[in-house]
Amino acid sequence: MSDDGPGARGDAKVAARLAGTTPVRELEPLFAEVPENLRAPGVEMRACLLGELALIGARTGQERMDAYAGRLRGLGHPLARLPETRLDVEHRFGVRVRGLGSVKTLRQLLCRFPELPRSDAGAAAGRGAVGVDDDVRARAVARPFTAGGWARTPEVRFFALPAPRDPGDFGMSFLERLSLACLQGGGTAVACATTPDDVLNELFSAACYGGVGGQGQGGAYARLFAWESLYALMGLPADVPFLDAVRTTPDHRWVRFLASTPWFHHDTADVGFAVLDPSRTHVAVLAATDTDVTAPDGSARL
Repeated sequence: MSDDGPGARGDAKVAARLAGTTPVRELEPLFAEVPENLRAPGVEMRACLLGELALIGARTGQERMDAYAGRLRGLGHPLARLPETRLDVEHRFGVRVRGLGSVKTLRQLLCRFPELPRSDAGAAAGRGAVGVDDDVRARAVARPFTAGGWARTPEVRFFALPAPRDPGDFGMSFLERLSLACLQGGGTAVACATTPDDVLNELFSAACYGGVGGQGQGGAYARLFAWESLYALMGLPADVPFLDAVRTTPDHRWVRFLASTPWFHHDTADVGFAVLDPSRTHVAVLAATDTDVTAPDGSARL
C-alpha cells in the first residue's frame, strides 16, 4: 500500500462534501472519461470521491464509476485497492454515538470492555519476550496517528516469545514486563479483551478526524491508513486480500489497555492496543496519546 497523493487533504474535503450532499446520479457524469495518468487534473479528487461513496454503500451498479475505479487500479492508485463497499468489520466507521465518545479513563475502559485477569504465568511470559526492530512495519502501524497529526508520535513495539504462550497469559501482567515507555513510571494499568472492529475503528477515527493539533484526512485515506495499520499489527503482507485478512482476525488475541502513567494523560484521547499472533509467539503493541507532552523548556515530558 502506498502514500496519499499531492494535495490529497484538499481533494479529500471536496470529495467528502460531494459524497455527503450530492445524489449519486448527479456525480456519475464526473467519471465519464477515464484518466491517462494519476497526475491528470481532478484524478485525486475523484479517487477520494469513489472512496467516500464506497463507505456509504453508494458505489454499486454505476458503470462509469466502476470503469474509472478499474482504471485507477490499473494505474496503481492506493485508494483503488480498497473494497468497493464497506465490509462488516468496518461497521463503526464514521458512526458517532451520543454519550459513547473516546475512552479517556480507566473507569470508562472497564465499563465498556471485559477486564483480563492478571496472572503469574503472564508475568513470566512477558519477562521472556525479546524486542524486535522493524521500522517499516512500525511506521505503517503508526500512520493513522501521524497522518492525523496527533500530539505525539505513537509508541509502536514488536516482541518475540521463545515458545508459544496460552492466550490467557496475554494481559496486563504480560504487558507490564515489556520494555514499554507508555507503562513506565508506576500507576494503575488495566488490560481488557477487545475485538478487531474496535481496533480498526480507532485507527480509522485517528486518521479521519485528526488530532487536536492536526488535520483529518477524510474517509477514503483514513480507511486506507487504518487497514495498513491493522495489517502491520497482524504482520500480514500488503498483498493479502482484505476478506482473507478479516478471516484471520479471530485467530489473533486482541487487547486494549490504558494506564495512569505519565505517558497517558486522560484529557483528550489515549489509546493502547496489543495483538498476539496465531502462532502465540509474536506480539505487536501500539500506544498513542493526543495530549501535548512538551514541557515549557521544549523537552519531551515523560
